[in-house]
Amino acid sequence: MKILSCIVCLSTFLVLFSSCSPGKKISREAKTAIFTNTDFAPAHIGIAIYDSETSAYLYNYQGDKYFIPASNTKLFTCYEAMKHLGDSLVGLRYVDKGNGTVEAEGNGDPSFLLAEFPNQPVLEFLKKQKKVLLTDQNWKERALGAGWAWDDYQSDYMAERSFLPVYGNLARFSAAPGFTVSPGYFQPSLLKAITGKNLAFQIERAYGSDSFFVIPSSRKFTKATIPFYTGNSQALIQMLKDTLKTEVSLVHFRIDRLPDVIKIHTQPTDSLLRIMMHRSDNFFAEQTLLMISNDMLGYMNDRAIIDTLLKTDLKNLPQKPKWVDGSGLSRYNLFSPQDFVWVLNQMKQSFAWNRITHLLATGGSGTLGANYQQYANRIFAKTGTLSNHVALSGYLITRKGRHLIFSVLVNAHQTSAANIRKGVEQFLTGIMDKL
Repeated sequence: MKILSCIVCLSTFLVLFSSCSPGKKISREAKTAIFTNTDFAPAHIGIAIYDSETSAYLYNYQGDKYFIPASNTKLFTCYEAMKHLGDSLVGLRYVDKGNGTVEAEGNGDPSFLLAEFPNQPVLEFLKKQKKVLLTDQNWKERALGAGWAWDDYQSDYMAERSFLPVYGNLARFSAAPGFTVSPGYFQPSLLKAITGKNLAFQIERAYGSDSFFVIPSSRKFTKATIPFYTGNSQALIQMLKDTLKTEVSLVHFRIDRLPDVIKIHTQPTDSLLRIMMHRSDNFFAEQTLLMISNDMLGYMNDRAIIDTLLKTDLKNLPQKPKWVDGSGLSRYNLFSPQDFVWVLNQMKQSFAWNRITHLLATGGSGTLGANYQQYANRIFAKTGTLSNHVALSGYLITRKGRHLIFSVLVNAHQTSAANIRKGVEQFLTGIMDKL
């Protein structure tokens, strides 16, 4: 009888222990916040919760399945930039030919001539030259990425990519004080178009052209930001001439990367990556991947650098992703929740925690500004949003100080993104409060 009694007691203890295990608690939170939430009913859902200290998954629901990750793709771009771009960005490579002439190669640095980066070493250097021979032979890519929505070409979140971006490859129009355009290259034709007209108009750009035009509107024009077309190389050359006040020519020969090739460094790498991650800047992410390509391969091409990285740094990913761009704008991207857990774990093992938390948004900041406001410094994550798709991956610190890595990917929902984010927030804050 004593033996039987002990067995019953032990069984009861194991049942109680199991019911209180972290996995059971997470499962209950998932059921309450997500699986019984009608907003998630038509969606495809993948969840992975990982304890890096014990190297074990606490919860895995379709964690090995593929999902469109939207801007969670930037986590891979960020990780590779942290590994390969060093402390500061290379803005330009050049060879001094003497007599004030330089042969120059752009490195894809998106900070060139952007007002939010007041320190402009490349600008100051080029302004001192008499003649700049700018080569485009390291550009082996297209302006728009594979799988991007082409009809978003006028949206400011889809600036075209290029080997030497200027002004963020965006044209900025303002009605006050006075009608102004930056870069000024586009101003003369538009000034003529609006002369004598009231301010009820809007500005658009023709597809595949750097021509902007004015069309009637019922609303008074105030301001607009529209990507300009980068396919017209002469427009780039003229913008550089206008800015530098020096002679600039486009050439088509390679600059051999010999000891006489000099690099000009521009911004601290993390100053760019922090903006990229906090505001989910697609242009910065795209150019960052191209900078990695140029530094590692000698030319800029997404397919080539992604293939290289998947065969080297990322060869041990749980599931081999279909990775096609730096930003996640493409719906061709396919990653699993376990892939994001893996790269976040590699990031944590490879870099200082204070560097990681500096780059990722926390509760109430960046793209998490409207969420997790009571959980600042307990969640550090990257959001992702495309039509009908929401993603969130990052790090959690629980009430008991447990450090967890998570990825929640939701595809094909039929409600608002805000409703999905609210459900995911309820799920993750429940984990932070109860573990």
